[in-house]
Amino acid sequence: MVAFVTSLIVTAVVVGGILAYQKRRPAGQVVTWGEAMVGSLVVFFLMFWVYGVVPHQWLTWADNELNWRVDKILYGPGDILKSQEDGGWSPIRINYIVLRDLIAVGIYIIALGGNILMWSAWQKRGEQQAEMPVERSQFGRPLVKEGAES
Repeated sequence: MVAFVTSLIVTAVVVGGILAYQKRRPAGQVVTWGEAMVGSLVVFFLMFWVYGVVPHQWLTWADNELNWRVDKILYGPGDILKSQEDGGWSPIRINYIVLRDLIAVGIYIIALGGNILMWSAWQKRGEQQAEMPVERSQFGRPLVKEGAES
């Protein structure tokens, strides 16, 4: 459990660092060779970590400490998932290995969605709604028409 939680914490720290850097980096600034190398290293590490280490740590934790095996059948709360073989209503018999793998797939889906959202946010970091310039008097104060809401 410690390794899985630590892998999630490392993921959160790296993602937080990228989002913090995204806020202070201007959109039109030229990228130097060194910045490109460091950026590619960080992105490669994050993808390796999220798509490789985090699911591995989940599967290891489920197999070892949680002891989810093929012969351990999932009945659910109040036996709502009990199969017909075991006296329930469901035609499908689900074991904990299936649940373990579904959670691993969920980790991949969340990672892919986060990946898409982060790339989109990075690409849109410089876009802001263009505001209409306020007409100013010769003294520098904004001019406001009578009856106009500000």
